[in-house]
Amino acid sequence: MSELNIYKRLSNIQNELVVTKNQRNTFGNYNYRSAEDILEAAKPICRKNGLVLLVSDEVVVKGDRVYVEASARLYDFTGICIEVKASAREAQTQKGMNEAQITGSASSYARKYALGGLFNLDDNKDPDATNKHGKEEESVRLITQLQKDRIVNFVKEEKLDLTKVLTYYKVGSLDELNHLQAKQVIDKVNKK
Repeated sequence: MSELNIYKRLSNIQNELVVTKNQRNTFGNYNYRSAEDILEAAKPICRKNGLVLLVSDEVVVKGDRVYVEASARLYDFTGICIEVKASAREAQTQKGMNEAQITGSASSYARKYALGGLFNLDDNKDPDATNKHGKEEESVRLITQLQKDRIVNFVKEEKLDLTKVLTYYKVGSLDELNHLQAKQVIDKVNKK
């Protein structure tokens, strides 16, 4: 296995890894997968491919809001690393949760999306993308903070030209993208 570079091994993992949405949110009436589900499925496949998976997060303050930025890192035994980050904003208040639980919830959410990005998990049917909870259609709803953070990370990490994206969608800033357009940008970058 050592003759395969880390990207080929990651590709092998991405093609083998399947994480079904076996968790159930009865309030929202949808199935989902958790960060723990992804880790449980990924660890043996990573080991088989000679890679080590590490997940961590950091609390970041932006203005008056608190975000948890999670990192999913895949290392080979020479120290070469592939890293994907995702952020989740802490709710200012959450009914029935204390402050530690709010941070823990944001951490779980950010870790799930960092792992999903690293392993290229399909989240097209994810409740965060499809569950309307009485809200407007995706083509009307504006970009989410998570989508904006993911696009900004892609632009930094992949050295993409953000002005081309904005010009393509005929908008002046990321804030003007709607939810569906942002999803299309993320899907295109993930395919690369």
